[in-house]
Amino acid sequence: MQLVPYLNFDGNCAEAFDFYCKALGGRITARMTFGESPMCDQMPPDSRDRIMHAQLEADGALLMGADAPPPHAPPSAGTTLNIMVDKPADAERIFAALAEGGEVKIAMAETFWAQRWGMLVDRFGNPWMVNCMKPQPAA
Repeated sequence: MQLVPYLNFDGNCAEAFDFYCKALGGRITARMTFGESPMCDQMPPDSRDRIMHAQLEADGALLMGADAPPPHAPPSAGTTLNIMVDKPADAERIFAALAEGGEVKIAMAETFWAQRWGMLVDRFGNPWMVNCMKPQPAA
């Protein structure tokens, strides 16, 4: 089984996924607007440039999202995206990139469980944690 986060936006999905692509060092592997879809004629003209589906792949991880058709865009409450990396330098780099234009809630620092950990809300209103665990002792 694979669990894939799917983020909903209100008209800025393309901008958000371009930002995430750069921040995570990934690539966008799918992007379709409502206007490019087979259901184009069923959509209001002002929603045809909205993203019907976007997919980003970065270092084996997958992130999907879309612009919800009006008026169904939900707020980003109750879910936090957690990125797990192996190297503190990667944690620092990704945290700084995602925090650009957003709000740092807990600054990146060492904790009792992690070499680096921090929390932020990105400029699109999505909450993130970046986590680089401490090596576990061999059993």
